[in-house]
Amino acid sequence: MQPISRRTFTRTLAAAVAAAGPLGVFAQGAYPDKTIRLVVPYPPGGFTDILGRLIATKLQPALGQSVIVDNKGGGGSSIGTAFVARAPADGYTLLLVAPDFAINESLMESRLGYDARKDFAPVIRAAWSPMVLVTNPSVAAKNVAELIAVAKASPGRLSFASGGTGTGSHLALELFKTRAGIDLVHVPYKGNGPATSDLLGGQVAGMFLQYAVAKPHIDSGKLRVLATPSGKRSPAMPDVPTIAETGLPGFDVEPWFGIVAPAGTPAPIVNRLNAEIAKVMQQADVKEKLAAGGAVPSISSPQEFGRFIDTEVVRWAQVVKASGAKAE
Repeated sequence: MQPISRRTFTRTLAAAVAAAGPLGVFAQGAYPDKTIRLVVPYPPGGFTDILGRLIATKLQPALGQSVIVDNKGGGGSSIGTAFVARAPADGYTLLLVAPDFAINESLMESRLGYDARKDFAPVIRAAWSPMVLVTNPSVAAKNVAELIAVAKASPGRLSFASGGTGTGSHLALELFKTRAGIDLVHVPYKGNGPATSDLLGGQVAGMFLQYAVAKPHIDSGKLRVLATPSGKRSPAMPDVPTIAETGLPGFDVEPWFGIVAPAGTPAPIVNRLNAEIAKVMQQADVKEKLAAGGAVPSISSPQEFGRFIDTEVVRWAQVVKASGAKAE
């Protein structure tokens, strides 16, 4: 008989427990009975980190156990994601995901070492948060049309940051470049935090950034907002036009955020987490904190979230192919 790996054994056992139903889970002890780790595959400072800590803080009293946030940034979120893919499927290691979870499937292909649709159990889509196209005020453009004109007049002169290769901010930039027919230099960072710092300092000209992170800098005049890439105007910034309105019809990029677990996590545990996180996202103070950054709850069942991830993988594969974007 061929020996089996510890990972295979763990997942086989978890699947057997799931098949046994709730009684199978409770026979091994009530869940949870120890600390839960929520991996945020980005450095501190971005909206994902803010959301992760908000969810973790609220889950602790609901589950009766500590929920810690573990930032594992780098690789366009692939490092932290790969870590969770290899974790035991027992509900004690979770992953906060954003659009690059789906984007990396085509951008990095076989280099990932995991499959977003096979190696994870969707738990819940939790929130939407609009992005904005912002520039340093030193850039001689006050709207999207002027930015396109400046870029066409000096191809390759303007540099635009992203939170890392394969992130939503990167692919939004690639889609914008392709649709507008302009040459902007992509400068990837290890997270939106350091990218924003360099944008404020003028080392880069602009970027696509979550509104929650950009808002205080827009309000202070340190960043200029040109548009939102969302398909419709956000209630949080009704005076900010969409990119679609400014001459690129059909442009629609709006970041989403959710939670997944390693594949094979027992269904009763997934369902418990889904129910508790759904309650968290509907709490009045959570909605208020999300609204301050233009975000809104977006609650789904595990099955709905799984189908949504499938469509996102297909959608961004088309963008990657059309733009010619490559992982660096």
